[in-house]
Amino acid sequence: MIAITKEYWRDIPLLHVVDNEKKNNALPTLTYIHGFTSAKEHNLPLAYLLAEKGYRVLLPDTMLHGEREQSISDNERQLQFFDIVKQNLQDIESLYQELVAKQLLDGNRFGLAGTSMGGITTASALTQFPWIKAAGVLMGSPKIKTYAQEMIEHMKKKYQQFPIPEQHIEFLLDELKGIDLSLQVEKLFERPLFFWHGEDDQVVPFRHSYSFYEEAISYYKNPENISFLKEMGRGHKVSRFATVEFVNWVENHL
Repeated sequence: MIAITKEYWRDIPLLHVVDNEKKNNALPTLTYIHGFTSAKEHNLPLAYLLAEKGYRVLLPDTMLHGEREQSISDNERQLQFFDIVKQNLQDIESLYQELVAKQLLDGNRFGLAGTSMGGITTASALTQFPWIKAAGVLMGSPKIKTYAQEMIEHMKKKYQQFPIPEQHIEFLLDELKGIDLSLQVEKLFERPLFFWHGEDDQVVPFRHSYSFYEEAISYYKNPENISFLKEMGRGHKVSRFATVEFVNWVENHL
């Protein structure tokens, strides 16, 4: 029977999804990061499918989301988007360390994936953590600096007076270079990497992930380890088709 339990690992609220009979065993584990304005519960279908295949899945709430939500406006949350991504990286490392400490991880079989903001986080994490064995970016951008520039330009049009000083913007963009996968493709180390993106995505540009994939594939001696699945006519919403295909991909690569 698949068990879904709410737990708190190092003060991070998460759903722990796993076959109840194997809960205390060392298992291959996928941590899945939700999208902006979403929460951990929204990725349970994917987690359930993976748990049926013998995986442990951790679904954490990110900063300012779910159980960690605070009384702030959507605009205030939007302005903290990249602070959330940076906190996500710290949280991922904490969850990995806890898995190791609890002896719940099967060898080096730690996977990371996410949707939208979670996909952006996943791509950024690949620049920081060589212990990520396999990763999935679903409608996320591996070009976080470019994405930030485009988001800032879009937001400037919303405000008569943009609340972030120009020097802070320059500092942010410079800081994001350090976690921009497109600027350090060599840090993939040929690790298995899955992309899914709808061609009609109006939130996270399809061209970001696809142009990166076209470049990154040349870094792989075994190009079958990097996969790009695109859906024509699909906007910013992960389809069931994408979910099932990703679950099958994880089974083959983690």
